[in-house]
Amino acid sequence: MVNRLADATSPYLRQHADNPVHWWEWTPEALAEAARRDVPILLSIGYAACHWCHVMAHESFEDDAVAAAMNAGFVCIKVDREERPDLDAVYMNATVALTGQGGWPMTCFLTPDGRPFFAGTYYPKEQFLQLLSAVEDTWRSRRDEVEQASDQISGELRKMASALPAEGPPVSAQLCDAAVAAVLADEDTVRGGFGGAPKFPPAGLLEALLRHYERTGSAQALAAVQRAGAAMARGGIHDQLAGGFARYSVDNAWVVPHFEKMLYDNALLLRAYAHWARRTADPLARRVAGQTADFLLRDLSADGMFFSSLDADADGSEGSTYVWTPEQLTAVLGPDDGRWAAEVFAVTPAGTFEGGASVLQLPADPEDTGRLRRVSAALLAARAERVQPGRDAKVVTAWNGLAITALADAAVALERPDLLEAAARCARAVLDLHLVDGRLRRAGLGGQVGDSAAILEDYAALATGLLTLYQLTAQQHWLDSAAGLIDTALAHFGDPERPGRWFDTADDAERLVLRPSDPIDGATPAGASLLAEALLTAAHLVDGGRAGRYLRAATETLAVHTPVLARAARSAGHWLAVAEAAVRGPLQIAVAVDAPDSALLAAARRLAPGGTVVVGGAVDSSELLAGRDRVGGADAAYVCRGTVCDLPVTDVRELAAALEASV
Repeated sequence: MVNRLADATSPYLRQHADNPVHWWEWTPEALAEAARRDVPILLSIGYAACHWCHVMAHESFEDDAVAAAMNAGFVCIKVDREERPDLDAVYMNATVALTGQGGWPMTCFLTPDGRPFFAGTYYPKEQFLQLLSAVEDTWRSRRDEVEQASDQISGELRKMASALPAEGPPVSAQLCDAAVAAVLADEDTVRGGFGGAPKFPPAGLLEALLRHYERTGSAQALAAVQRAGAAMARGGIHDQLAGGFARYSVDNAWVVPHFEKMLYDNALLLRAYAHWARRTADPLARRVAGQTADFLLRDLSADGMFFSSLDADADGSEGSTYVWTPEQLTAVLGPDDGRWAAEVFAVTPAGTFEGGASVLQLPADPEDTGRLRRVSAALLAARAERVQPGRDAKVVTAWNGLAITALADAAVALERPDLLEAAARCARAVLDLHLVDGRLRRAGLGGQVGDSAAILEDYAALATGLLTLYQLTAQQHWLDSAAGLIDTALAHFGDPERPGRWFDTADDAERLVLRPSDPIDGATPAGASLLAEALLTAAHLVDGGRAGRYLRAATETLAVHTPVLARAARSAGHWLAVAEAAVRGPLQIAVAVDAPDSALLAAARRLAPGGTVVVGGAVDSSELLAGRDRVGGADAAYVCRGTVCDLPVTDVRELAAALEASV
């Protein structure tokens, strides 16, 4: 037997290629080997940036005695949750059902045909050894109990997968208002954000609250965005030197992060901060949006696409790259600047992290901004000499789709054409590499695409990114590619028994214990909510027959999922953002121009509420501009809500007034 992970397309799996464990990837051959040996499967699921995954690897998977026990009694399979989110979803549901909580590393024991019978998360070495012995003994001596338990658990998982209520309230302004009220009732008005520790960046909710503010003028909704946005921007979860956000804060005040930096978090937060900056011209929002975009381009990009993450650890030590003591500041900056930096960045002798070190914060902007720039540059240069966190260079289709959308939105908000160029470059690269024979693949590494089939979120997130590019460039190929992805999603991911419900895996994907279908927005939006956004946008950009099909599918999707909004609004941030757009029509702005640098078109993009469909061009150059021409020799904007359009306006003040009237 051998370890088979050296040629994996996942950096996480390659991290385990030198383990004495005889790891397999998840393949039919691995399951067949378990059946041949008549032993259970030990399934370990994690991801490259996961701190506790590294801890368990060092304690157990690199230990010869533990590996020997694993190899003797089990077929051991290692899975990257980011490469195989379908497997992660199935067995995370089992873990939560059995233990009441989930997390990574996830440790599951399965029958050779994949049915789970025991599950947990991180186990210290001695406890893990005891567990291996107990499971192996149970498998040998009480097989009937194992079979009974696995059947029962699999049955419960199938029930959970179809637990979405049959009916909910209709999509309406009242539903959105009630959902926003429920979200705001759970706001931490002192520290910003929602709920307690650990605190996760609520990017989807911020986007939804901004759209609600634009629709209703709610000062409370905007204030919640400002409190959360400012608290995160000034806290330790935000890298004050290099930009970018960590995965979450371990405390309720955003001070100490779990240091891993994920592409999806930063893409979603870039979109939210860009929207906030565009809507209010808040200088903090604008600065953070720019820093986040620069972080993506500098630290997570190669060959036009974007990597998955930066690790929480550097050389086995969590956060060591990022934290500082007062003495370290002085050593880099000298006594005067060192004392000043300690005050500005809230670095104290007691520290906020382990060993008396502090995570840099920026409680307030200093008056001397030039000094801040100089000091920050010196600290960043010194930090670059430290051991750097590992990087997961895997390219995930869905997360690159989120980045394309965010960069394109930020290009408008920050008036940075380079961000639009980066978004287009990424889209071209992803389509060239990950679209194989008309079907998307989930992930690639080093210019090679992996074998894992894309899931619903991959199709939907990439389609939305392409639709955003089409609106900003008027290049038809972006719309054609987006429509092709949407058509594939409609053909392969829908539930034929319930229009509007979507599976996360395609109808021709590998058959698992169950076919996952999770409607809840989590760290990333649900595949179904992403598809609802793509459908709603595309319905107003494509030709008539297709448009009707897309709009019907969008309407059915929102209608089926209103119970999520009504009952769990905090877990439905992206659903709420899409519903807010739908309630407004969505708004469409078609600008008839004779040149792409039209001031009226630029104003339309700048003033448009989130979720608005905006196109510009000559008469009849797109579906929204059919029969709509310039007026009296001037560029003209046509504002529409659903199928009802206002009279055209020809200057920016009239356009602003027309959009204001839509509130």
